[in-house]
Formats: sequence, C-alpha cells, structure tokens
Amino acid sequence: MNILESLKWRYATKSFDTNKIVSKEKLQVLKEGFSLTATSYGLQPVRMVIIEDKNLQQELVEHSYNQQQIAQASHVLVLCIENVIDNKYIETYFENVKKLRGTPDTILNPFKEYLLDSFSNKKDTEIKDWATKQAYIALGNLLTVCAVEKIDACPMEGFVPAEYDKVLNLTEKGLTSVLVLPIGYRAKDDMFANFAKVRKNISESVLEL
Repeated sequence: MNILESLKWRYATKSFDTNKIVSKEKLQVLKEGFSLTATSYGLQPVRMVIIEDKNLQQELVEHSYNQQQIAQASHVLVLCIENVIDNKYIETYFENVKKLRGTPDTILNPFKEYLLDSFSNKKDTEIKDWATKQAYIALGNLLTVCAVEKIDACPMEGFVPAEYDKVLNLTEKGLTSVLVLPIGYRAKDDMFANFAKVRKNISESVLEL
C-alpha cells in the first residue's frame, strides 16, 4: 500500500484479536521508527516502554477507564517523558553529537550554551509541557509506522498516569507516563474497522495562502 492507502486503512482499533501477536521483527521496526522521530532541539525527552506481560496488561485495564484494548492488545506501548532535563542531560546530548559527527567544540558550544541558559530559566512545568509535546510527535509517527506495517493501534489519553507510574515503577526510572498505544491486530468482529472515516473536506481543513 502507498502511504495514503495505509492511512485510510488505519483506525482507532476498539477490539484486538488476542490470538495474534506482533512479531519481534515488526517491534524492531516500531522501535527504530520511534527512535527516528523528530524532537525539539534533537533532545529526545521521550522514552517508550513496551509491555507484553499479559498479567500486567490486565492490571492496567482498571487504570485505563476499563478500556479492554489494554488487555487484548499484543503489546502496550507507553510513551513517557524524562522527569529531569537538566544541564547534565543537555551536555550528554552534545557529547553524543561530538562523538557521532566529530563536530568541533567551536561549532557546538554556542548552541549548547544557548540551550543550557534557556532551560535553566524555564519552570519545571514549562519543561514538562515542552516534553509532553514531543511525546505527541512520537505518537503521530508511531501511528503512521503502524499503518504502513499493517499493525493496528489505538492511541489513548484516557488513563491515569499516576497509577501507571506506580504499577510500572516509572518514577524510579525517572519517567512519567503521558500517552498509551496498545498495538496488535483487529478482531474480526470489530465493527469500527469498516466505518467510513469522518473528516472535514480538505478545502475546510487546509488553507492555501
């Protein structure tokens, strides 16, 4: 399928086939697609947790407003943001740039100093909001990769982050959950699979100046 056909094929899956599992090869594609997602300044403040433990998935259902896709899915992807984006975090990024590209300090330092100064003047809430926006970019990218790979998915904001953080021990890992994406393959009886997409006309949603 071409990209537009893939996007027309995808939908927010309401019921997954519990007998079908996403292969390790497909998961690797999703991991790499996630890693290649664009982020502001290239700082990648988003991490992805992959859950395939069925008991854990079942436990998370009650913290997902009883949405059964969490238990039915082959895997559940949880997008999290880093709790600490400090000088050390930023300096580590520039060390990686230097290592991979061989960029000299004379080129890197002005931008590094700008980021260090900028983030030191931001409130924690501002940094959290910024990082969360990067998670949404990653979610959009993952949905597109899933569509191209013929993997079904259902993006979710409807869950209780504090409970997810507790169950998955995310705070100890320096993370906070912000989005959830169960993935797998649609059940044959999911009637939503055949519903026509409801979208505005392109002339209404796109302005050409």
